[in-house]
Amino acid sequence: MVELHYLEQKVKIDKGELVSYTVSNYECIHQKGSPGWRNSDTEMFPIIGPVNDADYTVRTPKGEAKQDQHGLLRELSYELMLQEKHKVIFKKEYKANTKIANSKYPAKSTQESLLWPYDFSFCKLFEITNEGLKVSFTITGEEGMPFMLGYHPAFKLYSKKAIVNASEKNITLAEIKDAGSNAYPVQNCADIILKDEKEVYLKTVGFNHFMLWTEVDNMLCIEPISFYPYAVSQNNLAEGFQFLEKKPKEFSVLIAVK
Repeated sequence: MVELHYLEQKVKIDKGELVSYTVSNYECIHQKGSPGWRNSDTEMFPIIGPVNDADYTVRTPKGEAKQDQHGLLRELSYELMLQEKHKVIFKKEYKANTKIANSKYPAKSTQESLLWPYDFSFCKLFEITNEGLKVSFTITGEEGMPFMLGYHPAFKLYSKKAIVNASEKNITLAEIKDAGSNAYPVQNCADIILKDEKEVYLKTVGFNHFMLWTEVDNMLCIEPISFYPYAVSQNNLAEGFQFLEKKPKEFSVLIAVK
């Protein structure tokens, strides 16, 4: 377990997963073991969304790739690369066409292994600043590699009356639940506020959209995404791809409590 401290902020990270972020003892992050979701954060890469109706197949310029819901990055383990007083960096690397065991198989998927026809490196940085907790992602790989990216943190809720404010619109938990497994889309939006006992602000760079998801009253996933996958059929998921350039692609989320 890695811990970071700064002023009234405290962060706990377990093997690259954000498991706690407190500000003046106010816990923001959904706690494992509580109803709702078995994790507290993860990443969706190199695709977002389900692919079971498309035979777990995604088209790329290098041919077909076998993916399960939200990609294969979550099946890889993070390596700790750097630890300082106020920041820490983790890294995952993947070699093109390496078969990765699918942890959803066979209970929740018929796809036994996953693969991607490109090399890539994925870095995740946590840094506590005066503004809050910054979570940054840096993607490097072959020029022209297609990808989508989503960050999937889960936030602890203290009230059933908690709302999300985005683009001057208030969204209730009931509306989010009604969206079901497709999640509630908030498109063309870079900043969002969770209004509960305190207000949790998410300010993003690079993502441009959000998905909101929950099935319970004590937790809410607020997910910055580069593409909302349910806007297209699973066979056309490639429509949401961005492409790597010579320079690394960088995305970030600032989480602040007020």
